[in-house]
Amino acid sequence: MADIDLALQHYDGDAAKAVVDDLIDAYAEIYNVPPYAGDPFFSVASYADRLHAAFTMPGFETVTARLDGVLVGYVHGVTLPADKPWWISLGDARPADTQAAAEAGEVFWLRELMVRPAHTTRGVGRRLHDAVIAGRRQQPWTTLTCIIDNEPAHGAYLRWGYEILGRIKHAPESPVYDAMLLAPA
Repeated sequence: MADIDLALQHYDGDAAKAVVDDLIDAYAEIYNVPPYAGDPFFSVASYADRLHAAFTMPGFETVTARLDGVLVGYVHGVTLPADKPWWISLGDARPADTQAAAEAGEVFWLRELMVRPAHTTRGVGRRLHDAVIAGRRQQPWTTLTCIIDNEPAHGAYLRWGYEILGRIKHAPESPVYDAMLLAPA
């Protein structure tokens, strides 16, 4: 893994609106490959709607990584709503104290982590992940969902300490995901 000089920047929901075009452009490039290309759930328009909706969710934060001023990746997430249907559907698969933590606003939902193809395997994803998690110390649990056949991301999350809780769907039109949880450090 080459050490590269990334400029990391944190944004809340209001500030992220100023870089939304960059975020959507990165998504369009990254998700323009199988199995995403051509799937309406992963269309740029669908993602843009989900991203704009996320800006107003409690605890929204994005961290961008730029190299020589060019966006090479970003991560974003929100405070997990305790009544989120996919979260509730996991039932007893969740560790006992996580539902209470979610009800107290102490679970961070990492919604997206993406790195442009030219910059994968260089540690960008891990640096973005660690930067957003470091800013969430008041939310000791971190949850995410990952498409099962998304390697190498799925494997990276497992190496970083996430545990699979079960399989879920965000919506009837979404693919099946592994719901993953990272316990407090």
